Amino acid sequence: MKTHLDLSVVMPCLNEAETLETCISKASWFLRENRLSGEIVVADNGSSDASIEIARKAGARVVDIRERGYGSAVLGGITAARAEFVIVGDADASYDFSDLAGFVKGLSEGADLVMGNRFAGGIMPGAMPFLHRYLGNPGLSWLARLFFRSPIRDFHCGLRGLRRSAILSLGLQTTGMEFASEMVVKATLRGLTIREVPTRLYRDGRTRRPHLRTWHDGWRHLKFLFLYSPRWLFLFPGILLTILGVFTSAVLISGPISLGGIVLDIATLLYAALLTVVGAQLVLFSLFTYVFGVRAGLLPPHPFTGRLVRAIRPDSGILLGTIGMLAGLAASFGSVIYWSQQGFGALDPSRSMRLAIPGAVLFALGLQFFFATFFIAILETKTVLADGLHEEAGTG
Repeated sequence: MKTHLDLSVVMPCLNEAETLETCISKASWFLRENRLSGEIVVADNGSSDASIEIARKAGARVVDIRERGYGSAVLGGITAARAEFVIVGDADASYDFSDLAGFVKGLSEGADLVMGNRFAGGIMPGAMPFLHRYLGNPGLSWLARLFFRSPIRDFHCGLRGLRRSAILSLGLQTTGMEFASEMVVKATLRGLTIREVPTRLYRDGRTRRPHLRTWHDGWRHLKFLFLYSPRWLFLFPGILLTILGVFTSAVLISGPISLGGIVLDIATLLYAALLTVVGAQLVLFSLFTYVFGVRAGLLPPHPFTGRLVRAIRPDSGILLGTIGMLAGLAASFGSVIYWSQQGFGALDPSRSMRLAIPGAVLFALGLQFFFATFFIAILETKTVLADGLHEEAGTG
């Protein structure tokens, strides 16, 4: 029978021989001092130095994580942990494992995730590069709060406490440094209880270069945030481009306008039409992503986007798409009539294109809308069919 443990302390590790023993010793002291039954798990990610031997000698349990990457190591350590309450921290001596009371308190009071906040707890001199401290971490954390309405102000803190069953239920998948963002984002989207406690960051004790690569890992964090927020990646830019394109087209449809010494004419009208088509396509991309994400359990339902999806159900969507295509054909027919009036010869582009461009845009929008309704219906139907097949497979 498995012995009950109060706390598992997980340390992802890749060649941390210089600092690992110090981290394990501090975590062991914390467990003893607070009379907690616990374990220290070193999730080794392919160390080639003496890290494994040091960890075992210091009394830690070593778990071999073969898939490389920070996220793989952390998730592997959490999975291997034997306690329901888990505290994860970097093994580079940048965090004080003897000061974990705030995390334990938050978990014992019902939090599913307790994040450390280095900006509230204090960053010691030399502990964080200037670019990370004043641009990278604050900027990415601000975007994450904006995109997902999360209360967390330090998304990338390497010291965090968690309820094992709750975090494993999130289906975390990323393997790199962006795993730090994925955990908080998915916990927020799932509605888990999240708290934040001040945490002091110290200068790490390593003499080698850190594993974190500023621009590479920063881009991976940013890319993840956009991938899990189709409203900010597709919908809002699409709405903005569509409004700008439609407004500019409406101004120029009757003739050129002069702004100071600048004359805007059919060339501007053409690019305005392009903005309209691209913007509408981005809006549709957001709806496709939303339907797939919600059906797959990756995204929570959102009232505004949900209303947009319901507005283009097959019957209404086909009707609106058809109206758009017919309007485009009518405008195009008008340009043909104008051409016939000129004896089917050379045309004045400043007049003929004011009919041709809107006609082409309306037809393109109608066509996009027409097929988009079918694609959304396929996304939803496919999920239903897949669920049915899974149920049949489970009963067969």
